[in-house]
Amino acid sequence: MTEQFTTMAQLKSGPVITAMPIRSFLFAPANHPRKVEKVFASGADAVILDLEDACAAAEKAASRASAVDALSAPRPCLGYVRINAADTEWCLRDLDGVIGPWLDGIVAPKIEKPEEIVLIDWLIAQFERERGLPIGRIDLMPIIETGAGLHALDAIIAAGTRIKRISFGAGDFTRDMRMKWSADEAELAYARGRLVLASRVGGLEAPIDTVHIDLDDEESFAGSVVTGVKFGFQGKLLIHPKQVALTNRSFMPSEKEIARARKIVDAFTAAENAGSASIKVDGYFVDYPIVEKAQQVLAMAERL
Repeated sequence: MTEQFTTMAQLKSGPVITAMPIRSFLFAPANHPRKVEKVFASGADAVILDLEDACAAAEKAASRASAVDALSAPRPCLGYVRINAADTEWCLRDLDGVIGPWLDGIVAPKIEKPEEIVLIDWLIAQFERERGLPIGRIDLMPIIETGAGLHALDAIIAAGTRIKRISFGAGDFTRDMRMKWSADEAELAYARGRLVLASRVGGLEAPIDTVHIDLDDEESFAGSVVTGVKFGFQGKLLIHPKQVALTNRSFMPSEKEIARARKIVDAFTAAENAGSASIKVDGYFVDYPIVEKAQQVLAMAERL
């Protein structure tokens, strides 16, 4: 499928990502069965049942079994659980309580140093082994939510764990950094760019962008989605089902983008066969880097 796009110009752009992009990760509190029922029908690519911030301390233990029940039922999307942070009293028992064949992945909050993600990865492997699951079967996605986590990002990515992608939590990040979380999110630009760059250099998939918490401000949510797309994220963390549709549409090529990409690839193929490696398409200069980007658009469209 992707080979037809990459061999034409024999471009050297690093490994081709063949996994299905995950555009929307929708949170739901694990201790609210009615909300859990609704999120699995929301159209999200993945649902995260939350044992951390959305779950009161007194209900965390009982909510593990609720999460397993929900994930064990038929569902149309991936199912993850957000555990409590590595330095809390609940982390170990969260993993013990939810790992099994019903689980697609673990979301690890407030990761600040490589030792934390290594520990959680190791614990997951022990439970996989104990329960007859292939080692590495369960995905692990850290959330970068503090200045310390962002500072240690390269080491976290290079720690040799199973992580495929990282995600960004702006709520805790802006609190930790004493930033004002504004509607236009301009103050998040450095952190967003840092996550995308570190992911690319570290050989990971593109990261997952932060939640947007003002449910009544649809304009700023739409702006946040557009910003994530522009920065190069593959998807977004969400807190309400009404945020899913726009997110899914935005983090995939539009029909117009697909048509333009195909026009560029076709025109360049013809020009290259005629001995030219730079042409003009609809007034725009096109050479190998532009063709490579068009190939990426077509490859993503095929995967989705």
